[in-house]
Amino acid sequence: MTPVPRPIAPIAAPDPDDNDSTNRPTIASATSASHHGHRRAAPGPQGLSVWATAQSTGPVQRRGRYVPDSVRHPARMLPAIAAHAIDSYTSPGDLVLDPMCGIGTTLVEAAHLGRDAIGVEYESTWSDIADANIAHAHTQGATGRASVVRGDATRITSLLPAALAGRVSLVVTSPPYGPTVHGLVRPQAGAGVQKSDNTYNDGTDKGNLAYRDLPGLAEGFAEILAGCAALLTPGGIVVVTARPWRKRGELVDLPSAVIGAGTAAGLVPIERCVALLAAVRGGRLIARPSFFQLSAVRKARAAGVPMHLIAHEDVIVLAKPLPQPSGEGEAR
Repeated sequence: MTPVPRPIAPIAAPDPDDNDSTNRPTIASATSASHHGHRRAAPGPQGLSVWATAQSTGPVQRRGRYVPDSVRHPARMLPAIAAHAIDSYTSPGDLVLDPMCGIGTTLVEAAHLGRDAIGVEYESTWSDIADANIAHAHTQGATGRASVVRGDATRITSLLPAALAGRVSLVVTSPPYGPTVHGLVRPQAGAGVQKSDNTYNDGTDKGNLAYRDLPGLAEGFAEILAGCAALLTPGGIVVVTARPWRKRGELVDLPSAVIGAGTAAGLVPIERCVALLAAVRGGRLIARPSFFQLSAVRKARAAGVPMHLIAHEDVIVLAKPLPQPSGEGEAR
C-alpha cells in the first residue's frame, strides 16, 4: 500500500532571492504573552503557528555568519528556525541548551540574540566546528556566552555542571534522521554525481543515535529529554524540529516518536507548529529541495506515485510542568 504523501508544495522555479547575501534569518514579529514572561509565537488559524523560516536559503542564512567547514555537517538546522524559537520563548540573559548541537547553530543564534547557551555534541569533528562558529560569532559582535561539551547526551546530567540544574529556560534541538542523509553533491564529467559528507562519522562508531532504528532512537531521545528536564527551570520549554522520512518507500513518523519520547521524559506537549523550509512568494510556497529530494520526487511522479517536495518541518513544543501548590490533590 502506497503511503499517503504529506500536503506540501509543488515543484517551482528557484527563488531569485537565493543569491542575496544580505538576507539573514527571518524572525516572525507576531508574538503574544507566554510562560513566565517569555514570548511565544502567536498561533495562526485553528491554532496553527507557521514560522516563515526559509525566506532565504540555508546557504544564504549561513554565509559569513558560520565558518566554511560548517557545510560538512550532514544535517544542519536552519539558523532562522533556531533564532525564531529563541526569540519567541526566551528573554535576553536566559540560558539555552542544545543537547545534540552539531555545528552549534542553536548556540550561535542564541549568542547573537544576547542569550547564554551551552551545547553537547557526540562527535569531536562537529564540536570543534561549533567552537569555531561561537568564536566567529563573537568577532561579529554577539554578546551572549556559549560553550560546547563533547560527550554522549544520553548522560547529559553527568556531563554538565550540577549548578545548571533548574537554570535552563529553553532547549532547542533536532534528532538525527538516520545514518545516511543527503550530504553534498558535486557533478564530475564522465563520473556522474559524486556524494560527500553524507553520513555521521565514518560509519564505524555506532554510538551516534543516527545508527539506531526508530524505537531505539526514540528510547535514546527520551533519555536525552529526561536529562534536559532535570536542567530546565519549572515551566521551561523544549523545542524539537523533526520530519518524517521514507525508508524503502514507507513513511517513518519521527514527529510522533518525538512526542512519545517527550511525554516519557515527563514533559507536556503544548504546541505543534510548522517551520517552513520553503519561501513564501506572492501567496505561493517556493520549495527549496535538495538535489536528491528533487530527483526522488521526479522519479516517483514519472512512475505514477503522487509524491511531493517537503516544504516544512514539524516543530514539537513541550514544557516542564510547574510544581503543584502544596496540598493540591489532597482529600478535603
